[in-house]
Amino acid sequence: MRETILRRPEVQARTGLGRSTIYAKMADGTFPKPVKLGPKSVGWMESEIAAWLEGRRAERDAA
Repeated sequence: MRETILRRPEVQARTGLGRSTIYAKMADGTFPKPVKLGPKSVGWMESEIAAWLEGRRAERDAA
């Protein structure tokens, strides 16, 4: 199965998080880490972002 890599603007659009929030959550281990695509570029695995969002939904529904 082919995996899609999302760039930061698309991750922001899907999650509703801003750039600094994404990087802060990555630093504290609560957001998926990106994969390095080149010397100055990264991307996130679409499946990991989808799983992270599903986890947020599950937390909401459990409360």
